[in-house]
Amino acid sequence: MQKHTHDLVFTADEVHKRFVTWDDGEADREWRCLSAIHEHARGVAPRPLRREMWGSRPVVVTERLPGDPLGDRPLSAEQTVALGRALSRLYAIPVDAIAAAAITERRYGPSTLPQLLSQWPDEPYDLSQCRERAEVAIGVDTARAWLEDSPALPEPRLVGLGISDLNPANILWDGESCRLVDFEDGGLTDPSYDLADHVEHIAGRLSGVFDADRLADAVGLSPEDRARMQAYRPLWAIFWLVMLLPGNGAFRRNPPGTTEVQARHLMRLLR
Repeated sequence: MQKHTHDLVFTADEVHKRFVTWDDGEADREWRCLSAIHEHARGVAPRPLRREMWGSRPVVVTERLPGDPLGDRPLSAEQTVALGRALSRLYAIPVDAIAAAAITERRYGPSTLPQLLSQWPDEPYDLSQCRERAEVAIGVDTARAWLEDSPALPEPRLVGLGISDLNPANILWDGESCRLVDFEDGGLTDPSYDLADHVEHIAGRLSGVFDADRLADAVGLSPEDRARMQAYRPLWAIFWLVMLLPGNGAFRRNPPGTTEVQARHLMRLLR
């Protein structure tokens, strides 16, 4: 479900993002998102410089930002506030400006992910590769039942621009500010939905990078939107459980036992 889509080439002042696959419009989406951010929330993401071709492959060239990617440790209070500020500025970009830039709903957006997830757990998986096959099977059955019951998910409010992939590696920290990179899946979004995605992202959740409550505070979510964020979290926990099933890329990339950890996490969320 996820695939390697690009290679990065760095110079002293530039980053060249060379796309390996672009069938889903990744290069176009990256360019449009970065252009809108540069116009309406300058400094949150790298400035887009130009588009090129490398052979038959599209390339998006941006400025090279200062800072280092966040690692696998919990954010400090200062980093959480800075990240919240960056996300708030994204969400504040006017919808009219997003539409004018021909930016559509983010990949795996709130209008498409529930339907996609309802199909994925029914695919055949060989759970014998899991350490605790029975535990994973219970998690998959629970996910399937939750999806089949058609839970009353919040009505999406597509009011801002989102990054979609908030892997901590896509957040640059320079000691004062957080800046965001990798917008190939970004687009129009619901902030509550996006934050549920971010705190459930396996790359940050397993190592406790994001504190869900503190990040919601830093973004400035209202009590109603915080409840909406919480309601969306099981959807993303199921997404990652499916990603971590044998045969999918996340299963190969993560240590043995990660699928079981995710199954237990989903069960806790649904209690």
